Amino acid sequence: MSSKPTGRVLALLELLQSRARLPGSELAERLGVDQRTVRRYIAQLVELGLPIQTERGRDGGYALAAGHKLPPMMFSAEEALALTMGLRAARELGLHGILPAISSSQAKLERVMPTALRKRVAGIDAVVALDLKTPKQRAASPELLALSAAARAQQRVRLQYLDLHQAASTREVDVYGLAYRGGAWYAVGYCQLRQDVRSFRLDRVQAVEALPVSFGRPADFDVLGYLTHAIATLPRNHAVEALLHTDLAAARRALYAEMGVLEPCRNGVRLHAQADDLASMARDFAQLPFGFTIIKPMALRRAIAAHAQALLTRMQ
Repeated sequence: MSSKPTGRVLALLELLQSRARLPGSELAERLGVDQRTVRRYIAQLVELGLPIQTERGRDGGYALAAGHKLPPMMFSAEEALALTMGLRAARELGLHGILPAISSSQAKLERVMPTALRKRVAGIDAVVALDLKTPKQRAASPELLALSAAARAQQRVRLQYLDLHQAASTREVDVYGLAYRGGAWYAVGYCQLRQDVRSFRLDRVQAVEALPVSFGRPADFDVLGYLTHAIATLPRNHAVEALLHTDLAAARRALYAEMGVLEPCRNGVRLHAQADDLASMARDFAQLPFGFTIIKPMALRRAIAAHAQALLTRMQ
């Protein structure tokens, strides 16, 4: 703890930011001063315009007014690294228009860091790579904010939406939550038009309007689980069925979740999948660390054989 009064005042502010309420006795102990000095430091913060609430009495204490925004004052090396990595990840998540906000946040963070700490985290962009799926399309951050607010408030929305074939429709949706999966942002919720749960790609949402209708979100609804299953079972050009010669745990470790639905059976694990590109799926099967039998389609067998032959040719 700093021995200088200014340093102790800043330390007091950091303590107040870390807890909803702190007794004067605890503040005095943690700062290494008496309670009269704590009261003097509190008065200095109030003079600077910080809204500090004071509770009188033996069990009284101090708290910052709820909702007051304060700039970050101090960061440990671990906190600075966590914030920098979070901003780095946010840059990869495909939100249109968010890059200026990320840049300004990073600049503010760097301004409050000591020189030595700033140098330690400055090279993260150059030396750290994140294995996030490349976004298919840039989703608009206003739609993300509007839909997340509606999901939190459990308020129905009206969407102007374009489907895969660019056909426009109007949907009234009870949004249960949002998720980022397979390089795209999705809203998942109950569609009044289809009378069932549906997912909506945010880059296809043209407009969002909040409606004066509330709804109840299912308590045990798994947004990411639903989305993963929906992507895996989306009808495509080819229905694929295969028998994997392994157990369910090993199959789950080896296959990415969107590849298909796994079903344990007497002889191993059945994979039910959909595919547009059999050559791409052949490459996925070729990487599996266990044996398998393709049940259908026969065209996938031929694609795997062709891939194997191409690998042998390259080795010669």
